[in-house]
Amino acid sequence: MSAEDLERYETEMELSLYREYRDVVSMFSHVVETERRFYLANDVTVTPHSVNGDVWFELELRDAWVWDMYRPARFISQVRVLTFRDVNVEELTGADTTTPPFLHQGSS
Repeated sequence: MSAEDLERYETEMELSLYREYRDVVSMFSHVVETERRFYLANDVTVTPHSVNGDVWFELELRDAWVWDMYRPARFISQVRVLTFRDVNVEELTGADTTTPPFLHQGSS
């Protein structure tokens, strides 16, 4: 497989993932962004923890979908995420359902 073939494959996978996002986003009430993943979810619990001055977050998501083109099954009934980084949780409105927020920011 050439570098061009690989690049074309990844571009097609990203486009397919975006189309899937567009089809499922209206099924969810929240957007959750971490440093590693982007999720859609209907139930989100964020619990901050502090140990010896360090703060970390525990997220519990139920009825979720994950933006990950390498994952064969993106629908997840329950997921637990632990992170020392920033977490962004937003409630979706009808206007928020066209483009993933991280694409607005120019990152992927």
